Amino acid sequence: MKNKLLVIEQLRTTPIIQIVCQKTGVSRATFYRWREQDKKFKELADKALKEGIAFINDLAESQLLSSIKDKNMTAIIFWLKSHHSSYDTTKFQITTPENNKDEPLSDEQQKLITQALQMASLLPQLSVQKIENESTNK
Repeated sequence: MKNKLLVIEQLRTTPIIQIVCQKTGVSRATFYRWREQDKKFKELADKALKEGIAFINDLAESQLLSSIKDKNMTAIIFWLKSHHSSYDTTKFQITTPENNKDEPLSDEQQKLITQALQMASLLPQLSVQKIENESTNK
């Protein structure tokens, strides 16, 4: 039980199972066996992993902010593209007024959605052309 608690504690600051196993002297096979056989350990380990990921995210964001303060242009661009809509050139957002949500899409709306999906490579080229042809034949 002591080893299990040590593993859980380590996951809170290092959310990488291999590293935690090395630090605690527990094999990966043992870790996964504990997860499979002990529901409480699985719950605690999953929670600790999430806490560890949040901790590392906080560290990374702190380092990013430090880089921005040091005038690191890559960090500045990354922050702006991720957090400021004026600098985001890769996202599409299609919205409709709440009162129109049950109405069918207009031809223009269908065309915009098709173009967005094509640009995101979510539709094969032939399907996009077929959808466009169907919407213009109406």
